[in-house]
Amino acid sequence: MLAALFCAGVATFAQLYSPQAVLPQISGDLGVPASDAALVVSAATLGLAAGVIPWSMVSDRIGRVRAMSIAVIAATLVGLLVPFAPNLTLLLTGRVLEGLMIGGVPVIAIAYLTEEVASQHATRAAGTYVAGTTIGGLLGRVVAGPLADSSSWRIGVLAVAVLCAIAAIAFIVLTPPARGFTPPNASGVMNHGGIVARLAANLRAPRQLALYAVAFLLTGGFVALYNFLGFRLAAAPFHLPQTVISLVFVAYLAGTWASARAGAVATRFGRKPVLLTSIAVMVSGTAATASTNVIVVLGGLVVATAGFFGAHAIASGWTAHAATVGKAQASSLYNLSFYAGSSVLGWMGGLVFDSGGWTELATVIIALALVAAALAAAVVARN
Repeated sequence: MLAALFCAGVATFAQLYSPQAVLPQISGDLGVPASDAALVVSAATLGLAAGVIPWSMVSDRIGRVRAMSIAVIAATLVGLLVPFAPNLTLLLTGRVLEGLMIGGVPVIAIAYLTEEVASQHATRAAGTYVAGTTIGGLLGRVVAGPLADSSSWRIGVLAVAVLCAIAAIAFIVLTPPARGFTPPNASGVMNHGGIVARLAANLRAPRQLALYAVAFLLTGGFVALYNFLGFRLAAAPFHLPQTVISLVFVAYLAGTWASARAGAVATRFGRKPVLLTSIAVMVSGTAATASTNVIVVLGGLVVATAGFFGAHAIASGWTAHAATVGKAQASSLYNLSFYAGSSVLGWMGGLVFDSGGWTELATVIIALALVAAALAAAVVARN
């Protein structure tokens, strides 16, 4: 099951974030500023945010595995067409649609895990799944960047889409049938209120709301960090070539390790201490990126990435675990917050970067993380 979800993570997250590695080329090719180029990433995450709740409804109706299969196939087909968009308007339209299809995987995957895995192993399993998504995000970036440097950004993004098609086939072949899923209308749970009541139940829970806010704030800052670091490294005082800049995404491996490790540590020490510690790690790493020493900048990126994914692994698994009803809807709301933050704050970070430079952007990212930590500390119960 985890192997199958790993492939789903590659098939979706590789194509979701592959343009992030080539934003400077997109900016130059289409003649737009950095903040407009970043809309190529934000458009997909906005589509994903819009799709998570409808996909949770679909999965409640037709089952988790079938819904994820439809989503991953549709996303891959759209992803193969997007690189051929001739202008920014069509490119953004295609990316919104691509994100809408991708949304069926992350929202359903966590609910699927919590239904299929024994509760004492759920946190570790969620961490392992998130680790798989980091590999997908890494592959998308490190494949697209070097290919774009030697040909064009369109070739780089298309190559990632082909890789995603292979991973999608592997997901469909490997996924075991669901055994723990019971349609809500068959179990009698919340049959009087249906989907609206299940959403409302999660929106009334203070812990859930705090975790959704944590997702919004941390993800927005983290995406802004990766969206615009490439522009900084290409300019003075670094002047790094695009192929080398693409390799900074190898820092995602720190997120792969941290996701799995955070789940394991939380099983022993509790979720809240690990969540707050992970946020502190992200803050310290982001602060280091303000240096003018490239080694310190890259080291800070690694640390910030580990901190973010550690926090995400805890918060994403916690929302579904803590939901007394509507686990799929709890995950939907978390993912809605996660990708809304990615879309809105990830783009707004470009406005800060265009007007004030990297130091101001890093300061904003740190401020967002500190607000997230304060909310978690004040509202979220220990376990």
